[in-house]
Parts: sequence; structure tokens; C-alpha cells
Amino acid sequence: MQRVSVQGNQFLNQWPVLRIKMPHITSTVFKLYSDGAKDMEDWCTVEAFRPHTRTSCGFNSSHPLIIITHGWSINALMESWVPVLASALKTSLGDVNVIVTDWLLQANINYPNAAQNTMAVGKDIAFLLQWLQEFYHLGAHISGFAGSYLGGPGKIGRITGLDPAGPLFEGMAASDRLSPDDALFVDAIHTYTQERMGLSVGIKQPVAHVDFYHNGGDFQPGCHPFQSLMEHIALHGINGFEQTVKCAHERSVYLFIDSLLNKDKQIMACRCSDDNAFEKGTCLDYRKNKCNTLSYNVRRVRSVADKKLYNKTHSSMYVGNTVECQKSFLNKQENVYIEEISGNKTYTFLITLDSDIGDLMMLMFRWEGSVVNNIGGMRPKLTVGKIRVKAGETQNRWVSIPLGGNEGVRLNCINKDQ
Repeated sequence: MQRVSVQGNQFLNQWPVLRIKMPHITSTVFKLYSDGAKDMEDWCTVEAFRPHTRTSCGFNSSHPLIIITHGWSINALMESWVPVLASALKTSLGDVNVIVTDWLLQANINYPNAAQNTMAVGKDIAFLLQWLQEFYHLGAHISGFAGSYLGGPGKIGRITGLDPAGPLFEGMAASDRLSPDDALFVDAIHTYTQERMGLSVGIKQPVAHVDFYHNGGDFQPGCHPFQSLMEHIALHGINGFEQTVKCAHERSVYLFIDSLLNKDKQIMACRCSDDNAFEKGTCLDYRKNKCNTLSYNVRRVRSVADKKLYNKTHSSMYVGNTVECQKSFLNKQENVYIEEISGNKTYTFLITLDSDIGDLMMLMFRWEGSVVNNIGGMRPKLTVGKIRVKAGETQNRWVSIPLGGNEGVRLNCINKDQ
């Protein structure tokens, strides 16, 4: 399954380089979103080279164009997130044309054949754009294939891949999947990239100028594969399997929607070698454009090298406060444990908080020994040199100096930025 959105640029007076032979018969339906119309049956259908459909549907050539393309379908029904995303785009951006690509007839078959059909659907989208190009220019894999048919000055402006599909696309050449060559700027949000229950739903390799691996891109907090599978099968029968997969896979869609509706609470992600390095808290460096917003308003950075960005949240949609810590401590919101400790070493890790707790005034570091270690009065000892803390969003830094205490070690925090 794959969820993608395409964003266009404003009108340009140049035709793109088109690789579509005329005539072209499309088998895809394009529906223009109507404000307040929740049922897609009430949306107006735009047909290429039939100008009256463009006029009667209220397509505005002075407004940017966004195309939403759904993924593989099991039940031949349009997925519920599609109108939600369309509504969020209109609510947030205002004067835009939002078109939904309906390719359910080609998507509601076995997965290998549906994957094969993505090239044809991409050509259908490019054909629609060729027609619109006469008076309007807009500058994933389906959107990627559409982009591959359009080149030159009329190239697609932006493609956003929302957990692009993995099976039959992982490891393929750039021409056979979503890639940075398909638009002026390509970004992707990965939320279900590793194998679970015999499945690798989302593509793991980077496919864009900027690839966001939300919570490592592996699986998502709040999504429990085995438990959810049993619950969903009990409620939905065989369709329960689809419900389980959706939890992590569609998280990418709702992250994107959330970025549209909550512009004051943007999720940040930082460039890192891999998720393990990010979990150690070594990548919270907002300097030199190493971090970016996982959102519609992403900073468009184009680079030859792949940019893999990571972040960490809880199961709730927005959690924006991350703290890099050297040494362990007990936080009022979250306990952090290190099982094995040896002397003369520095331990670094990441803590995610549900809210901004402000400037740090004091920390507590407590040793919790086992019963075995306390036999015969032989208790292990640990001396804490100092604890360094850096807030991800503000980049404020503190150093904690041990003061001592009965229950543990209390540490005053000194702001290094003051």
C-alpha cells in the first residue's frame, strides 16, 4: 500500500517535455474536492480534454494544484483518510485545487498486479497535467511515474510520499519507484519499514531529497501487531488484518494532516546515521540545517546525498520536546534506566517529553540495587561526575553538579547558555 500527495507550482508559460504518445485513453478518475462535501460521490469529476468539466467543477487556474493518490485497495472502497486529508489541505492552505486520483478499479486486485498498474496510473496523471498545462502549470510511486513523464521547465514542483510501498519497489532502480528525479523537490515520511508478521509494508531505502523516519520508521507507538491483529480479526473478520497494518502505515498520513492543522506544533527531525545513533541522543544539532520539520512546510533542501532524518514521539500525534542526556536521571515524566554500568564511561541517551517543562532547575539520580547485591552489606557504589542536558527544540544546555541526598543524588542545573 502507498499513500502519496503531489503539490504543484504556479503557472509557467513553458510546456514540459512530455513522453506520452497521443491519443491516450485513461482508466483513472479524477475528482475535484468540494468544500463541505464529505461523500466523494458528490465531488465533481474532471476529465482531460473536456473543458466543460474543468469549468463546471470550479477548477481555478490561478490557484495551486495538489493531487492526492491512494494506494493498494483490499475492499475496493476509498480509504477514510483521503477526504480528511483533502479537507485539511483546503482548511490550512485556503485557495488551492485539490484533486483525488481514483484508481480503485486497478488497485482492487492482487498486490503484484496492482503494483504493476502504478506506471499506467502515473501516465494517466501526467496526461491530465498535459491538458492542464495549456493554461496552468504544476510543477509515491504513482506520482513518481507521473513525474518521470514530465520534464524540463514544466517539471512537477513537489511530491510527498506517505510511507511509500515496499514490496516490489524495495531495491528497484530509480526509474521503477519514487525517486528524487521525479520532481523539483521530493520528501517522504516512513512509518512502517521493517518486516512484521512476514510483511514489510513500507519501503526502507531513502527515496527522496529528504526522508523522515518517524520513530525510526520501523513501527509506531500505540500499534501492537499481534494484540491488535487478534482484536481486529474478532471485530472485522479477515479484514482485521488490514486494520492492523493500517495503524502504523497510515500514521504517515495523519502526521502530515496534523502538520497542516497544528502549524504551531511542528514535529522536528534531525539528520542521523541511523535510528540507534539517534536513540543515543547524539544527533540533536539544529545547526548547519541538520534538522527539519516533518510537515507540509518542510524546508526544501535538495542534495545529491540522501538525507535521512529521525525523530521520536509517544503514541500521541504531537510530542515536540526532546532532550539529549549524558548519564542517567529520573525525570518527573519518564523513568530512564541503564541496566549495565561500568566506570569511567559516559552514557548518552534520548528522552521524549509530552510537554515543555521549561528550564531545568534540579535533577535526581537514584541507584536502585537488587536484593542480591545487598546481601552481607555488599552494596555497589557509583560516583556521578556530572550530567549534561541539551534541549532539542531550544538547544539550551545545562550541566548538573552532585549535591548529595538521602534518597539519591540531587543535582543543581547550571544553564551553560547564560
